[in-house]
Amino acid sequence: MITGKNYIGSKLTANGTKTYKTFNPKENKETDWTFYEAIESEIDEAVTLASEAFQTYKNFSGAEKASFLNTIADEIDALGDILIETYTAESGLPEGRARGERGRTMGQLRAFATLLEEGSWVEATIDTAQPDREPLPKPDIRKMLFPIGPVVVFGASNFPLAFSTAGGDTASALASGCPVIVKSHPMHAGTGELVASAIIKAAEKTGMPNGVFSNVNSSGIEVGQQLVKHPKVKAVGFTGSIKGGTALYKLANDRKEPIPVYAEMGSINPVVILPSALEEKGSFWAKQYAGSITVGAGQFCTNPGLLLAVKSNALESFITELGKEISEIAPTPMLHPNICKTYQNGVKTASEQSNTSVVASYDTEASPNFGKQKVLTVAGGEFLKNPVLHQEVFGPYSIIVQCENDAELKTVLDALEGQLTGTILGNSNELAHKSEIVEALKERVGRLILNSVPTGVEVCPSMHHGGPFPSTTDAKYTSVGVSAIKRWVRPVAYQNWPLELLPNALKNENPLQIMRLINSEHSNKSI
Repeated sequence: MITGKNYIGSKLTANGTKTYKTFNPKENKETDWTFYEAIESEIDEAVTLASEAFQTYKNFSGAEKASFLNTIADEIDALGDILIETYTAESGLPEGRARGERGRTMGQLRAFATLLEEGSWVEATIDTAQPDREPLPKPDIRKMLFPIGPVVVFGASNFPLAFSTAGGDTASALASGCPVIVKSHPMHAGTGELVASAIIKAAEKTGMPNGVFSNVNSSGIEVGQQLVKHPKVKAVGFTGSIKGGTALYKLANDRKEPIPVYAEMGSINPVVILPSALEEKGSFWAKQYAGSITVGAGQFCTNPGLLLAVKSNALESFITELGKEISEIAPTPMLHPNICKTYQNGVKTASEQSNTSVVASYDTEASPNFGKQKVLTVAGGEFLKNPVLHQEVFGPYSIIVQCENDAELKTVLDALEGQLTGTILGNSNELAHKSEIVEALKERVGRLILNSVPTGVEVCPSMHHGGPFPSTTDAKYTSVGVSAIKRWVRPVAYQNWPLELLPNALKNENPLQIMRLINSEHSNKSI
């Protein structure tokens, strides 16, 4: 049941008078659910509860936190079809996508639970004392990672489950020992409330402290601003636009005590198409990229918004085939009328730039809020002169840049801003002779992909979903995979500490049986 209220810890509240509704983009009408905007007293209560919960939750064992995360996954599964139906109603996305994303969300939670059960993620490091060392004795020093405190997570518009209420930011923060306050995304607040109810139920079943999780509603920016500025909040997770992410980043840095904002923002995900790919599999790649550009109405942070290649007859054939393939794909609904309008304005602006031409455009009438795909092409020199063409257009759009030679292609890569992904299509023999292009691409991205499409992000320990600014605010960290936990922790070193008073991870006997770095050697043995 959706109440439209805010979860302040385990309590449902609706103390404010301002309300809003979510919207069904496929049916082009508001949903039946009314949501109450959180007010300042509710925000303060949520953060205060989180701060109080932190004092005990940070000391919970890995096994206890793992049980909490696994139970959250169980409770999300137990929501059944009501979650799927609410998801599709609020997003316009199909049932298959909803079920797949639910599975990914549960999988992420269980992956962090497994990480906690093993325990070595705390990076315990021990350097034992050398009292007889000359000219100065060496002290006993031991270090490990500890959670930093209450974390605010902003739900993402394009992933109502996997990057929202119980998504990767929430899962990783809870895994680290940090309580979470979610600012629910207004486009799928009903989905968010259902997931929040699952988290609260899991917290109660596993004995977590009240305030370990809260979920607050807002259709505007005021609630988010108040959360980021609250002195008891210690970090922020965000997935969304460059404008939104940079605004939060500046707000957090203007605080008396600045805090980190881990924001995943814009990316056009350049794809370099080498001659061998065009000559050997041009038709194949045309079909693959027609699908990648339009999948999910192009509403992926890894959408291939820029294709780069050197002019050739094979490139001309590829462009013709891509245009044919993409024109035949039926449009699908975008997440919200505002997102669709922004997309249409972005396409219009790009199309009006001088010396661009249309490769493909879906010109048949489509239902309201359906994103009609468009692909443009432009010469490399013109692209370099026009920064408007470098900007992300969030939706089923891409632009093909035709370069005169490899030197110009490298210059284009050097001119790009930071990106989440960079892809190269081509065979190994050719790739071996393109080291300058590979290096130029590597300098701009967080993930290098070979002979594939960038859409689709595998959740695994080796995944890095981050990149240089403005794709993220800190290229060192990922928002996907278990390494995401490192955003919410800090190292603390103990020097000459009584052995019996050390955390279990740093004790000589190693009661947790975790892997540690002991005097520069990895071991799970006791000292």
